[in-house]
Parts: sequence; structure tokens; C-alpha cells
Amino acid sequence: MRQIDARIITQQVADMVVQANVELPQDVLGALTTALANETSDAGREVLQQLLDNAALAKSTRLPLCQDTGLAVFFVELGNECHIVGDLTEAINQGVRDGYRDGFLRKSSCHPLTRKNTGDNTPAIIHTDIVPGDTLTIKFMAKGGGSENMSRATMLTPAQGWEGIRDFVVRRMAEAGPNPCPPTIVGVGIGGTFDLAPILAKKALFRPLDVPHPDPEIAAMEDELFAAINALGIGPMGLGGRTTCLGVRINMAPCHIASLPLAVNVQCHSSRHLEVHI
Repeated sequence: MRQIDARIITQQVADMVVQANVELPQDVLGALTTALANETSDAGREVLQQLLDNAALAKSTRLPLCQDTGLAVFFVELGNECHIVGDLTEAINQGVRDGYRDGFLRKSSCHPLTRKNTGDNTPAIIHTDIVPGDTLTIKFMAKGGGSENMSRATMLTPAQGWEGIRDFVVRRMAEAGPNPCPPTIVGVGIGGTFDLAPILAKKALFRPLDVPHPDPEIAAMEDELFAAINALGIGPMGLGGRTTCLGVRINMAPCHIASLPLAVNVQCHSSRHLEVHI
């Protein structure tokens, strides 16, 4: 049994929340660069260039990519041959406290009714899976409010099938318009249960934009949704153009014979995510 000191986890988390908020991942930078080359709208091209310039400035100055540095969302894969010496949840929360404080990142976590800020961006949102092996993998996402507010979940009837899924996703993005700061990345969760579908959708956002789905049928579904969303013409920051979406990512799970759960989790152009292996 491999032992992992909780203090190591805290330090790794503190470092990763800062890095993710100041360095846009290479897959997102690549998608923005490709979008700029393909965009035909003058306003759209100007916005895309500004987004790339902003990313370069954030990396060089170590200032946040966006003023909304998000809620701290984690997907944790804990190997069954690992033993955490200490409290895993508290170790992650302490890393969030340290990182958001030392990185001068905005704390956005508050009481849902009184709106009183918790003061340190905790508690983090933590999803934990037990997996084979002796490695601890921590995936972090800074999830902004603007894009999260445009996310939706629903229960379709089985008869609606792929056509119903497609219509719901495209309509959701049309209704979202400029609000989630396009170009967006769209995570789609299909199947499972009412509670699982949104988790599948959010988890899908971690798959890099330059890595196609290994299942050709699901990859084709992603491509179809990607084309349909971009055909809306909303464009970068809602100013019109060919680039409304940088990518669609789908996760699917078996569901009840009487149900078809569906969730759409929207991510803005500043898709800040990072993972570490301990």
C-alpha cells in the first residue's frame, strides 16, 4: 500500500489552481488559433485575436485570464492501493485556500441565500472515484458563473432519441447566446440518472479539444453538434461569425429503459483546467 502525505496534496492543489488561472491549456490555445484562421467576420477575428493576446499577457504577468476565477471543481481518481495520510477532502480545500489567497484570485463561493462569501473559495466541489493502482490523479477546473448559469439538465423520453438530444443541445446554445462568453466548449452527458448526467457533462469538458472520442459513433455525434452550434452564427462574444463553439465533448452511460437523461454543461472560451498525478 502506497502512502501519500496529505500535505503533498495541499501543495499540489495550491500550485495547480494558480497555474490553471493564468495559463490557458495548449489545446484551447490551438483551437482559438485555428478559429482565428477560419473566421470570416471582422469583429469575430478581432475578438479571437484579443483572446489570444489576453492569454499571452496572463501567462507573462501571472495575472488571471479572467476576473471570474471560478468555483474550484475537482475530479479525483484515487488508486485502491493508495492510503492518504490525513484527510483528502481537507487537504484539497486547504490547497484551494492557499492557492486562491497567494495567487490573488477572486473568491466566488458564497451562501446560496444570504450571499455571504465564504472568504476563501471553499468548500471545493469534489467528485471522487476509486480506481485500480497506486496513483492519485487530481483534475481541477475553475468554473465561472457566466457559463455555468447557461447549463441545463432534462429528462427526455426514450422515443426522442438522438434527434431530441440534438435539438435540446442546439436550442440550449441558441438561447444562451452571448451569455457564456463564446466561443464555448460544450460538455454533454447522456444517460445514467438525473444526477449522473450533469456530472458526465462536466467531466467531458476535461477531454482535450485535440483528442477525438475513441468511439467513432460518439465522435460523429460530437462533430454534428459542433457544426450545428457554429451554424447559429452567434460568433465570438456574440458579435457574429463562424466561431460560436470550439468543441463538443460527450460522455455517455447506460440508463433506465424508461428514461433518457440529458445534461449540457457549458464552458466559456477561458477553459481553465489542469491535472496532476501524485
